[in-house]
Amino acid sequence: TSVLKLCSLSCVFQLIPLAGVVSFAAVGALSFSVYSIFSKSDVIINKSGNPEPWETVDPTKPQKLLTIHQKWKPVEELESVKKLMK
Repeated sequence: TSVLKLCSLSCVFQLIPLAGVVSFAAVGALSFSVYSIFSKSDVIINKSGNPEPWETVDPTKPQKLLTIHQKWKPVEELESVKKLMK
C-alpha cells in the first residue's frame, strides 16, 4: 500500500504543469473574449437592438489587434450612394 501512495503522489505532481498551462490558456481566452465584447465595435451580442451593426463601425479606427501602415480614405461615390440609400 505504501508503493501505491507514493505513485499517486508522484502522478499528481506530474499533472501540475499541465493544469497550469491549461488554466493559463483558459484565462487568456476568457480575457480576450471580454476585451473583444467591450472594446470592439464590430462585435455585438444583441442584434435585435441594432439590425445593421456594420453601419456604426468607424472605418478610420482599425479593427485588428495590430495594424501596420494602414490608412483609410472614404470613396466619394460610395458615400453618395450610401446617403441616397438611406
